[in-house]
Amino acid sequence: MTDNIESLVLEHLRIIRADMGSIKDDVREIKSRINTLEAGQATIIQQIGHLTGMAAEQHVRYDRLLERIERLERRLDLV
Repeated sequence: MTDNIESLVLEHLRIIRADMGSIKDDVREIKSRINTLEAGQATIIQQIGHLTGMAAEQHVRYDRLLERIERLERRLDLV
């Protein structure tokens, strides 16, 4: 009787170990995919920063053009 119980327990332990191995593989894959997502997110954040810098530069250029136009208008007495 105890042999049957021991073999049953061992069988269950083997099944549990197999399941644990499968779970470990799944977790490893999920971690890998999360790392890929984080790398993509970092790239997007970097690109947003670059675009923000470009937008600020465009605003500066626009302001300079407005100043030049205003100066020309004053010189030509258009205002």
